Amino acid sequence: MDSLIYIAGAALGGLVLGYIAFRLGLKTQTKSIIRAAKVKGDAIKEKKIGQAKQKFFELRETQKGERKDLDRKLHEREDRIRNTEKNLNKQIDRNKDLERKLEKDKDSLQQRMNAIEKRNTDTEKDRVKAIELLEKISGMSADEAKKNMVEQTVQDAKIAAAAQVSEILEEAKLKASTDAKKIVIQTIQRVATEHSVENSVSVFNIKNDDIKGRIIGREGRNIRALESATGVEFIVDDTPEAIMLSCFDPVRREVARLSLHQLVTDGRIHPARIEEVVAKVIKKIEDEIMELGKRTCIDLGIHNMNSELVRMVGRMKYRSSYGQNLLQHSREVANLCATMAAEVGVDAKAAKRAGLLHDIGKVSDEESELPHALLGMKIAERYGERPDILNAIGAHHDEMEMTTLISPIVQVCDAISGARPGARREMVEAYITRLRNLEEIALEFPGVTKSYAIQAGRELRVLVESEKVSDAEADQISLDISTRIMNEMTYPGQVRVTVIREKRSINIAR
Repeated sequence: MDSLIYIAGAALGGLVLGYIAFRLGLKTQTKSIIRAAKVKGDAIKEKKIGQAKQKFFELRETQKGERKDLDRKLHEREDRIRNTEKNLNKQIDRNKDLERKLEKDKDSLQQRMNAIEKRNTDTEKDRVKAIELLEKISGMSADEAKKNMVEQTVQDAKIAAAAQVSEILEEAKLKASTDAKKIVIQTIQRVATEHSVENSVSVFNIKNDDIKGRIIGREGRNIRALESATGVEFIVDDTPEAIMLSCFDPVRREVARLSLHQLVTDGRIHPARIEEVVAKVIKKIEDEIMELGKRTCIDLGIHNMNSELVRMVGRMKYRSSYGQNLLQHSREVANLCATMAAEVGVDAKAAKRAGLLHDIGKVSDEESELPHALLGMKIAERYGERPDILNAIGAHHDEMEMTTLISPIVQVCDAISGARPGARREMVEAYITRLRNLEEIALEFPGVTKSYAIQAGRELRVLVESEKVSDAEADQISLDISTRIMNEMTYPGQVRVTVIREKRSINIAR
């Protein structure tokens, strides 16, 4: 029994000691965890404090930069305001000085006017006294003296007039040749009406005369748009079922004819539509010119020609030389050259090529003072033609030395084609040249966009840019152009110069 009690006491004591040891170990572990947590918390605290300080410094620097920018802008604005005030003060001072100067000048002018008025009064008194003294000395009254002076003046005038008449007669003899030439030109111009009409007028047939009103448009705006876009004069008169298209340039007339046909067929005739149709027709004509040039080269058996030269060959259809169609003339010369070259044993293909291109300078788009033969040689050289062909083109009017056998062949064939009966009319070429010169004179003035010679050269219509030329400048341009025409050209009758300045406001809604 005692042993059981002893064992139970020992077990109980062991449990108590174990519990105490467990509590001591748990307390030690808890303290260790608390110390570790405290260290970690302090580290996190220090880190957050450091981050907060860093953020604070960054915000402070940003604020300082913004404040500096704001201060700088405020200083700049203050400087501008101070400069503006200074300028205003200077202007006010200048205005005050100017007012004082004007007031002073006004007083000075008033004094001078008073002095002049007093001087005039004194002069009139002196004049009356002088007349009385002269009458007393001469024994004649003022009326008698005037009569004697008039008689003497008339006598002197008769002597001077006689001398002037002699000088005028001498000058008239010197100018007689020039005046005679003008009379001859006027006479030729009158009798050449039929040829001028044939080469400068086309007739557009219409079904009924009601269409004329639509072509003219309200207050003439449609016909003005047509003339401005094409450079052709549209003559709408009492001629039944017909409208006349007048222009020396056949390309322009063809563009105008096709454009008018399309507009009448479509039925929509207004300025915007007119400009659109004319642009499309011009593109179509250019395509037809290119196709005609290609077909001509194929018909003649000419190959490997530059496309620009082919286009210029096509343009020959719309150009005449002394009344002879240039394309027909060039084809004729080409065939003659091939025949003659074959007979004398020269390269017939090269001769035919030179014959086709010999007048290419007449249809050039570029302005040049060179003769058409030299200009044509320059153009052909630019597009890679052979030296023998270039020499034939440039020498067919003896404006340079002939160096190949093809050159005299082209010259002779050109003369044969132009000399055959009915081939050419001299006055038509001179007439077209005169109209072209009229247009070129106008285009040399700044601000001029287009110029059209209409009414057989009796009117020059000039279009200027409204942004670059004012109304006053337009008046001056009209005067300057007419002056240059009078000084530089010979023409029958008179030329009316009309300068048109039209304001267009265009905006695009997107």
